[in-house]
Amino acid sequence: MHSLRGLTIIAGLLFLAAGASAEPAVAPGYRLETVSLPGAAFAGLSRDGEALLVTDLASGRLYRRDAEGKLVAFGPVFSHGLDVIGDPTGPYRVVRAGDVLVVAQGWTPANSEAGPYDHALIAIDGAGAVRVISSDFWNPFDFILADGVYYVIDAARNSVERVQTDGQKKTIMTFRRMAEAATALQDLSPTEFATGNSYEVDAVPTGIGLRDRRLYVALFGGFPFLAGAGKIVSIPETGGASNPRLDVEGLNAPVAIAFDSDGEMLVLEHGIYDQPEGFRKGSGRLLRLDTRTGSRKIILDALTRPVSVLVWDQRRLVVSDLGGNLHFLTRE
Repeated sequence: MHSLRGLTIIAGLLFLAAGASAEPAVAPGYRLETVSLPGAAFAGLSRDGEALLVTDLASGRLYRRDAEGKLVAFGPVFSHGLDVIGDPTGPYRVVRAGDVLVVAQGWTPANSEAGPYDHALIAIDGAGAVRVISSDFWNPFDFILADGVYYVIDAARNSVERVQTDGQKKTIMTFRRMAEAATALQDLSPTEFATGNSYEVDAVPTGIGLRDRRLYVALFGGFPFLAGAGKIVSIPETGGASNPRLDVEGLNAPVAIAFDSDGEMLVLEHGIYDQPEGFRKGSGRLLRLDTRTGSRKIILDALTRPVSVLVWDQRRLVVSDLGGNLHFLTRE
């Protein structure tokens, strides 16, 4: 049973998108194609040869999209449903690791008995056999594989975990709570947040990427998900740092990170949170950050509840969202 604090820090992060949204707007020099699967809630993306792998939180399925564009469900049906906050939980991400596929499975849905594969990193072999690598997580939201080691984001524990293929696990960073000025919170409750004081929210790590032996982590920021409160920080791949390095700030709920073929950072913003309505439709963005100048370019705008970004090759990117959309961008 997870603590209430552990549950509430990601309130609103991943509830199902409702209603229609505006068409995404693409930057000049890019072409956009969108493929949709009604009823799906697409999450983590990865590449497996010429196939695209994506998870669906609405059905608990893994999907493979082949080179001809055919989208087919495969593998077991993982535990899925809404958690105690009302957000979807299920298989967050699937990645090829040699002769197995590795899945990050979220925490147990509300009103369900805990299963053997919940809050776990799971391996599926070519014959379909499933084994648990480690279930010592609260909510493993994202992970990468580097040199045979898994680096796992535990969004509920606010940590980065290093996991060996035999399941040995070590926490290499636990993020401290982030201070927010009262002035930024007074619109929510002028009586509760006094002028001149500061308040703290959970860091809520989400996306992770690796570049030049450093692990880059998106800090989504906890409730009330203030606009501009999100950050990108980094730590050495080997761990050992007492504090992360601040690389980017002023982001709106960053949920995923990738690096393109030029070495520039791509940051996917989940959106801007509105107290009565949740995350605003069309407020998600894909940004390209120039690491030398710090300048930001919006590559894809007006997204609704995007979750993952994948660099396919030198010209192509893929973005998933909770509305069951896969957005394919091609640089012309």
